[in-house]
Amino acid sequence: MLRKVAEKFGIGIVLVVLSLFMAIQSPTFLTSTNLFNIFLQASITTVIATGMTIVILTGGIDLSVGSIVALVAVTMGTLMRSGSGVFVSILIGLIVGVLAGFVNGFIVSKGKVPAFISTLGMMSVARGLALVVTNGQTIHMFPKNFRVFGTGYIGRVPVPAIIAVSTIIIAHFFLTRTRFGRYIYAVGGNREAVHLSGINVAKVETLAYMISGLLCGVASVILVGRLNSAQPIAGYGYEMNAIAASVIGGTSMSGGEGSVFYTLIGALIIGVLQNGLTLLNVTSYVQQIVIGSVIVVAVFADQLRRGNVSIIRSKKSPAKAA
Repeated sequence: MLRKVAEKFGIGIVLVVLSLFMAIQSPTFLTSTNLFNIFLQASITTVIATGMTIVILTGGIDLSVGSIVALVAVTMGTLMRSGSGVFVSILIGLIVGVLAGFVNGFIVSKGKVPAFISTLGMMSVARGLALVVTNGQTIHMFPKNFRVFGTGYIGRVPVPAIIAVSTIIIAHFFLTRTRFGRYIYAVGGNREAVHLSGINVAKVETLAYMISGLLCGVASVILVGRLNSAQPIAGYGYEMNAIAASVIGGTSMSGGEGSVFYTLIGALIIGVLQNGLTLLNVTSYVQQIVIGSVIVVAVFADQLRRGNVSIIRSKKSPAKAA
């Protein structure tokens, strides 16, 4: 009974306890301005982590998400600076993200290249393209009707938070109520059985990476709108935050198990950690150590839960050993 409760609500309890701890340590933690900053940063992480979760559910991983965010950002920035409208610039930027995801998925599914290697290569390629397009320079000043995606409100609710929650709801519907969504779980759970049942595994994998690329584009829209600038060096470390949010939320790195709603909680935990540590004057270098440690602990806990790791090994009796 307790185990079921812990599995279902444990991640939420962790978020509450962590928030209470940070509130006790820093009087500014619960101020409206600071909470806005947490939700804003968590919104970007949530959108990217949703795509990452879908990829991980297939048994893959996407290390190129940060670079794709930067590539989409400079694409939109370059188009708007040349006089293209906001809608056209965003649309083309999202298409660039989808294409990058398609390349990742094609190489992984058709080329049989391990996802780690394929997306690592895309991480370098996309970052290089972003730097080449801008000659390493930042693009500034965008129209007000574009900046609303990063700084606007609908009532008292920040637009980025609305985008993030909408992303989670749509992704949950896709994964649980559509045929391809169920295929994504199935591919991660038992790839061979899915293949033998006649399902096109390559198509499912490619679709997962394309969705990841699309959501990188959405996150880029929020980021550029928030900063009012498109930077070719944007997105560094986003892949770590996305992976952390996914695995903290209970998505299995082995594939086939996870929920985007728990990914949202994982993203909030990452946001609270980063924000709280900053308020406590902990350097960014130490923050990287903390986030990295959290990823390792979360994956290790998942392996323990699945029974793949045994801390205490039983000794074989001499008779059995013989």
